Amino acid sequence: MTAKINKILYATDLSKNSAYALSYAWDLAKIHKAQIIVLHVMEGISGYSSTMIESYFDVAQYLNNIQERKIIAREKVEKRLNLFCEKVLKIKKDQLFKSCSIEICEGYPAEEIIQKSKLLNCDIIIMGTHSKGIISQTFLGSVAKRVLRRVRKPIFIIPLPEEEIDLTLID
Repeated sequence: MTAKINKILYATDLSKNSAYALSYAWDLAKIHKAQIIVLHVMEGISGYSSTMIESYFDVAQYLNNIQERKIIAREKVEKRLNLFCEKVLKIKKDQLFKSCSIEICEGYPAEEIIQKSKLLNCDIIIMGTHSKGIISQTFLGSVAKRVLRRVRKPIFIIPLPEEEIDLTLID
């Protein structure tokens, strides 16, 4: 018996590999007639940095800046989805947007991905991963690795293939 997939959380950092992972999310959504929730997490500011910013800006100005960054991030995600429709799927963007919604939030990416997958009742998570080398993976870890360790639902981690691909979706 195959599990029914109704909601797919596709986490993107808007990198080159994220476009490649989007093709997996789209294919799986078509097979299962599932909804894709596109999640982009804007990296949160550390406690010390936040304190420094608050000493130079008032809270309203700081919150306004976060809202502006969210608007810009949403525009970038929408642009990527439009390019994906045109270049890869060869369909009109309306067809993709019928089964797709966008979530933009601020915080620590791994934490937000895990929380949103629970909150939005997603059945699986799809995300790309960077190959930054063994040293950075060992000492810094990656968002994908942190999510994989803590999430209790199926997760597809899509590595960028070695051969050159034309799915960058960056103008």
